[in-house]
Amino acid sequence: MEVIILERLQKVMAYAGIASRRKSEDIIKAGRVSVNGKIIKELGFKVDPKGDLIKVDGKVISREKLVYIALNKPESYVTTVNDQFNRKTVLDLINGVTERIYPVGRLDYDTSGLLLLTNDGRLTYIMTHPSHMIDKKYRVTVNGYPVQKDFAILEDGVELKDGITAKAKVFLIDRLAGKTIFDITIHEGRNRQVRRMCDAISYPVYSLERLSFGPIYLDELKSGKFRYLRKEELARLEKLKAGFSN
Repeated sequence: MEVIILERLQKVMAYAGIASRRKSEDIIKAGRVSVNGKIIKELGFKVDPKGDLIKVDGKVISREKLVYIALNKPESYVTTVNDQFNRKTVLDLINGVTERIYPVGRLDYDTSGLLLLTNDGRLTYIMTHPSHMIDKKYRVTVNGYPVQKDFAILEDGVELKDGITAKAKVFLIDRLAGKTIFDITIHEGRNRQVRRMCDAISYPVYSLERLSFGPIYLDELKSGKFRYLRKEELARLEKLKAGFSN
């Protein structure tokens, strides 16, 4: 049996292209929105986007078609829809997409690599909720030459200010010119986690790139470019969603 994921009414309205979330709140407070025939003025009201009948000014709203995009995020872009400091955002790299998409999780300002963008709220919840433990693989370049005992610490768990990290997987790639390159796979999503883990073993990160997120891989996508997910990738995501349906 599929779990029904409820979402705030103003969020569903925004996804349907009615207005921004803030403007949608004004529309709700004005009594212009009904859910299953009942006028709703409560801003925290939650609805089933797939099952509830939602009308604005008497007209049924239809959710935008679901869109799934992979972006190779460059450094110096923020993973947000809008930035109060007028920095470049990942949406500045997306063109020709009329649907109201948003990033699935975050990548740090100075981290590059795979970022997913979608308007599928259920998928976003599944991919980002800590209890689901979705793997994320990163290509890490650090200054210096960590040895096996250092990698063992990363794999077994590093003591950080917000607690010890979960177990990770580390695979050595290369050593050259005063630097070491390795892949690390984690399933947590703490703020700047990989960088803090490497700082904790005294090998600061020189560069960091995400290679995969769950069943989706960066592959040969060039920096700053995006693409729609392929049919086989969408099938993997559907399988992932089905796995969390109970």
